[in-house]
Formats: sequence, structure tokens, C-alpha cells
Amino acid sequence: MVETKPIRVLIVDDHAMVRSGLKQFLDSYDDLALAGEARDGAEAVEVCRVNPPDVILMDLVMPVMDGSEATRQIIKHDPDIKIVVLTSFHEQNLVEEAMKAGAMSYLLKNVSAEELAHAVRSAYAGRSILAPEATAALIQATRKLPHSEFKLTEREHEVLELMVQGNSNSEIGAKLNISMATVKFHVSSIFSKMGAKNRSEAVTLAWQHNLVHK
Repeated sequence: MVETKPIRVLIVDDHAMVRSGLKQFLDSYDDLALAGEARDGAEAVEVCRVNPPDVILMDLVMPVMDGSEATRQIIKHDPDIKIVVLTSFHEQNLVEEAMKAGAMSYLLKNVSAEELAHAVRSAYAGRSILAPEATAALIQATRKLPHSEFKLTEREHEVLELMVQGNSNSEIGAKLNISMATVKFHVSSIFSKMGAKNRSEAVTLAWQHNLVHK
């Protein structure tokens, strides 16, 4: 029997009590493990360079360097790290900035332990989870932006819709009855046409430009 390694999680928050609570949260799940902690974005960037985690639970409003800028720098250096924003704020500009920076998911601190664990596992698997308030903020943003034509094919629209819903490549292939290679081709084409660097950026652009059903 192959033993699965736990998902290594870095906690980034300027409040010691929050970090303590999140460490206790990680301790209660066998498949999650503490990779380290940081008190601000700058410290998180340094920790990731020395000991990169699998997933980061990232606060946004912090001293020295905020979570969005830290996310941007971390993703630029190591795009394999998945970042889950965990914050008390859901203002439209904060949601947009975090997702554009490369965050995989956006959650509020009132989530349950099970919801947070699910979000960490989903991010590790490459699937986005958005709090309803974050989704609403992105929908609101679409009303302020002109429609942009990315010239996606009908099939690419279908793949993008499934990406927004949080489906992995294998799940998209199964639902559309196409091979994994074809899915990867379509995803790569979508990224190229939309100018997106990663899945979370493509999802954010899809919301912003009204490309998917609400």
C-alpha cells in the first residue's frame, strides 16, 4: 500500500491567535500538515524560497507586504504553489487584485473547518473555491467592464465553463467525452487567447468578461 504524503500548508497571517487556530485546524486532519508560518507577506515570500509549501493560507491585509503582492511574487517564483486567500474582507477591489495576482481560491474567515479543509485539498488538486461574497464581487466587476472578445471556439467555451465550476482536467475530459491530451490542448489555447498565466487568472477573466453563465 502506497502511503500518501500530507499536503504541506504554510500559514500567513499577522495575528498570532489566527495562526495558532489554523495550526490546531491542520493538526486535526491526517492529510494536512504544517509547513511553516509567516507574519506578513514579505516573510511568506522568504519562507517559500527556502522551504516551498504545497498550499498557502494567505491573509490579505497585513503590514510590510500585503497578501496580494506576496501572492504575485510567490507565484512568479514558483507557479506550482497553490494559494488560498483566507481573509475577513470581501471588497470587490481586494477580490479582483488577489485573483489577478494568482490566488487559486478566496475564502472568508467564517468558513467551517470542513470547508477550509476541502478548499486546501481542492487547491492542491488545481480546483478553485470561491466564497459566495467573492463570486458576487467578481460578478459586480463584470458590470463595469466592456465585453471583450477572446474568439474562443464553442468547445473552448465549454471547457472554460467547466474550469470555472472547479472541474479538473480529467473531470472535464470525462464530462465532454474527450481525451486528456485534447483537454490540455483546449486549456492551453484558452490561456493563450485570454492572456492568462494560470487557471485562476482564466477563471477571473471569465467572470469579469461575462464569458460564463452566472
